[in-house]
Amino acid sequence: MDQPLTVRKSVSLRIRNFNSERLKVNDLAGNPIEIAAVIVWRVVDTSRAVFDVEDYNEFVAIQAETALRHLASQYPYDNYTDDAMSLRGNADEIADALATELATRLRHAGVEVLEARLSHLAYAPEIAGAMLQRQQASAIIAARSQIVQGAVGMVQMALKELSEQDIVHLDEERKAQMVSNLLVVLTSERGTQPVVNAGSLY
Repeated sequence: MDQPLTVRKSVSLRIRNFNSERLKVNDLAGNPIEIAAVIVWRVVDTSRAVFDVEDYNEFVAIQAETALRHLASQYPYDNYTDDAMSLRGNADEIADALATELATRLRHAGVEVLEARLSHLAYAPEIAGAMLQRQQASAIIAARSQIVQGAVGMVQMALKELSEQDIVHLDEERKAQMVSNLLVVLTSERGTQPVVNAGSLY
């Protein structure tokens, strides 16, 4: 009587790391970027790992690359407004989204995803310089806006204190001149001259 053929294959249940290659893809805005990820995973269902896929190690690698490409296309590299997520500005949320997508893809191979996070993120070299200038310009605009808001608050405070303490009485024209001079002083990038023309009080 013939014995049935059996195949024994050892499958490690240890936790493993997978470091993806740096992929060059386009983000949601169409900008070429470089992106890579590290995936922490382990086999939890040996029968699926052996029988449902040809090679579970290769399957993990292919699905990780596919998920990473898909993720990059769903978000912009950077967000210049405050109403949307970006790859650079929302690292934790992006990592969660990647882990969730990978968990769905790898469940068929009996693989559990313990952690997934981006290990590299950068603009592609051909546009890196231009995008850096854009980031710097956005930062300057944001800083300027904050400076102006603070200066307006300080001018309001100064006028209120002058009025409440009855230090000096200014008509509308001289108030306007004082406001103009104070704003110049408070928002100037360079040091002001030691004498500021505040207009004649009489």
